[in-house]
Amino acid sequence: MNIARVDLNLLVYLDVLLRECNVTRAAEELGISQPAMSNGLRRLRDLFADPLLVRTSDGMTPTERALELQPLVRSALSAAEQAILPKNDFIAKKSDRIFRIMASDYTEASLMPALMKKLREQAPGVRLDIMTPSDVSFHDVERGKVDLIINRFDALPQSFHQLPLWKDQFCCLVSSDNPVLKNWSLDSYLASRHVWVSKTGMGVGVGMTPDDVQRLGFVDEALQAIDAKRNISVFTRHYQAAVLLAQRKDLIVTIPSMAALNLSLSHNHSIRVLRPPFDIPEMELKMVWSPLLQHDPGHKWMRSLIRTVCADIVAERPPVVK
Repeated sequence: MNIARVDLNLLVYLDVLLRECNVTRAAEELGISQPAMSNGLRRLRDLFADPLLVRTSDGMTPTERALELQPLVRSALSAAEQAILPKNDFIAKKSDRIFRIMASDYTEASLMPALMKKLREQAPGVRLDIMTPSDVSFHDVERGKVDLIINRFDALPQSFHQLPLWKDQFCCLVSSDNPVLKNWSLDSYLASRHVWVSKTGMGVGVGMTPDDVQRLGFVDEALQAIDAKRNISVFTRHYQAAVLLAQRKDLIVTIPSMAALNLSLSHNHSIRVLRPPFDIPEMELKMVWSPLLQHDPGHKWMRSLIRTVCADIVAERPPVVK
């Protein structure tokens, strides 16, 4: 096929159609009529000799060929967009740019204080808009409306760029008055009541159930691996709330060590920090961004700064559990 004979605008149509999986919404995003978008889809089907989007009970569903094309098309358009952008240098000390970052409260507590300190030194005019996971969708990130998402993720779109920031071990928070301290073991852990705390991924949260182990996450999956299950009494998405609950003498909280460290638990004598009585795989914090922002000078500077700050935090953090 001669590329010169192909209307490359069709790739723009395909990119939006595969993101929206809806002809009407895709037409609205591109500012064209629905008949024009339908005609574009027809031409795309002829070009690739594949239906690309098939109507099912769940709406318009991409075919296997469409899913193969999606990251290739997004990468090609990203490169084209970068090629036509004006070349502007980013001068950190003079910038007043706002960076929108989605972060869980775990990330806020462990990373943001150190990041703000560096920003005040290197770019005093730069501002952060910190958003919660419930504020943001993958669609927002893909379109570049959100600069970065920093969290732990079970799955991510293939087109996204990602960078691991650090790995964290888990620890248990137990009230100094909790009788479980007299015999800290797997049996006493399982016999106790527990607080579940987590907010992975993105999007509006839904109710939890103790039987949905796959959605419960690292701790409960580790217990399932040894054919065990804990008794969860409280579900929360906030680490600060979990720490308050840990002061009750009948509850145990199991959280990443970095969260415990940054909540100043080492100075809280009403709470003991213990090693879990079973093995839990480390969790990995990642920084994720859209391919649309990959080559943006200011974005590259912010990513580099965050990477440096995280390396410093890891190098300097003391052990939480002796």
